[in-house]
Amino acid sequence: MIFTSHLAALGVIDLVALGLIVGLWILLGWLIEHPSARRPSVTVLVAQRRRDWMKVFVTRDPRIFDSQILASLRQGTSFFASTSLLAIGGVLALIGNTDPLRGVAAEVMLAETPTLVWQVKLGLVTLFLVTAFLKFVWSNRVFGYCSVLMAAVPQDPNDPTAYPLAAQAGELNVRAAMNFNRGLRAMYFALGALAWLIGAWAMILATVIVGWTIWSREFASIPRRILLGEKL
Repeated sequence: MIFTSHLAALGVIDLVALGLIVGLWILLGWLIEHPSARRPSVTVLVAQRRRDWMKVFVTRDPRIFDSQILASLRQGTSFFASTSLLAIGGVLALIGNTDPLRGVAAEVMLAETPTLVWQVKLGLVTLFLVTAFLKFVWSNRVFGYCSVLMAAVPQDPNDPTAYPLAAQAGELNVRAAMNFNRGLRAMYFALGALAWLIGAWAMILATVIVGWTIWSREFASIPRRILLGEKL
């Protein structure tokens, strides 16, 4: 009964805000990874360049440049994995002790919020951060698989296994980047979910801002125009 009564503090607008942020997270991910042929996303455009990279890689000698790029990509996944793990630790510490939040809320809110409600709201942030961490770690591993396969590509372009192996390395590169992008989107929405601590309307506004930011960078940004070869 106490559990139910505490959750009752979450109104209909809270459920709407929750549905909006989770739904937009899923919808944007699908639209970015499965765009229409007439309006490709930056993610899809760069994926094709990653495949082109592996084709050029076959005839490049030496291959130091390629190894440096891949090392840089793996460093990026490691950095964000570490960052999300630290953020998870911070949020879990707040879930275990919500007194700092209660103190701040007392200054701006008239009604007292039950501890369980704070924990539910922080739990949503944790969900996004954990998803981001898992995606970054998996991305790092797949980039590692890609590097092993690249090392197996013969330096002789006339070798019948050269281009098939390079194509496989390209697909692994694309999959690693896709998981990295999923991790980034989860971190974006984790920031939006933090607004729920202020209130449901604040999270709705933050969700719209986050959604617009992600959509515009994928479908209406200057880098996209450059990738399409359009004039600026």
